[in-house]
Amino acid sequence: MEGSLRIRPTLSNLIKGFVLAGALIAGSQAARPEELVTRDRFSDEIAGQGPDIVFIPGLASSRDTWKATAARLESRYRVHLIQVAGFAGEPARANASGPVLVPTAEAIADYLEAAHLAPAVAIGHSLGGTMLLYIAERHPEVLRKAMIVDSLPFYATLMQGPQATVESAKPLADAIRANPAGAHGGPRYEQALKAMAASDADRARIADWGKASDANAVINALADDLQLDLRPGLSAITTPLTLVFPDYAPLGAPAGANSAMYRAAYAAVRGMRFVEATHSLHFVMLDQPGEFAAALDAFLAD
Repeated sequence: MEGSLRIRPTLSNLIKGFVLAGALIAGSQAARPEELVTRDRFSDEIAGQGPDIVFIPGLASSRDTWKATAARLESRYRVHLIQVAGFAGEPARANASGPVLVPTAEAIADYLEAAHLAPAVAIGHSLGGTMLLYIAERHPEVLRKAMIVDSLPFYATLMQGPQATVESAKPLADAIRANPAGAHGGPRYEQALKAMAASDADRARIADWGKASDANAVINALADDLQLDLRPGLSAITTPLTLVFPDYAPLGAPAGANSAMYRAAYAAVRGMRFVEATHSLHFVMLDQPGEFAAALDAFLAD
């Protein structure tokens, strides 16, 4: 990360890292979509009328991450709810083995172009935000603007600090790939689960979506995230970006600490906007729906 801020690889940072990686969420039963488009790496549930908006959920997450948001917007926008193959009950298809993160991001970028959605307005949570950051660096022509919700340019910095490199993170990535069974259980997973959302009900649903995910797809995507360092390309980004991030106050984070961390991480991005959600954990849209709605409306109106 840029600047003098140093993130020590403490237990709290480890927990937060797995929170960012383990973006799992369940919601109410989805209404029947107006259209469902299925591709090898993802599917797109489409509803509503108006300008197009694309939403991408995080690691092992359901498109239900965005259901309440979509219901609020469908009278004014044509909403696209992506779900990554292998996550939260979606058949794994091309994500059943091998790399997941970059091939899926590339497939989404291709889809935005082929479906005449480009340049698109897109919102991504956690791993979905990482995909959007990748697309902004590699395929800026397909994005008009993007909102990233609680993602960082290099996930490994949460475990190893700003000095982390792809090489230093490789042993951890290799260990994760060697243990697919760890995707849905164990003390570390249970500890991280408590930090994903504030309510017991949300955490229970989050666990259910994790169990419904394909273990190989989740583990490979997580390991991919540990090996994808997007920091070198930040200064060249031309896509307008907004970052919405939680303060993690329910975990005892000191006031302002997370703001400093996120701003340092994205310091090289020119004109980036930062919006802090108060008293929130990883799933801002669940913990603080009013604050998230206000941030999204401001982003869309700009």
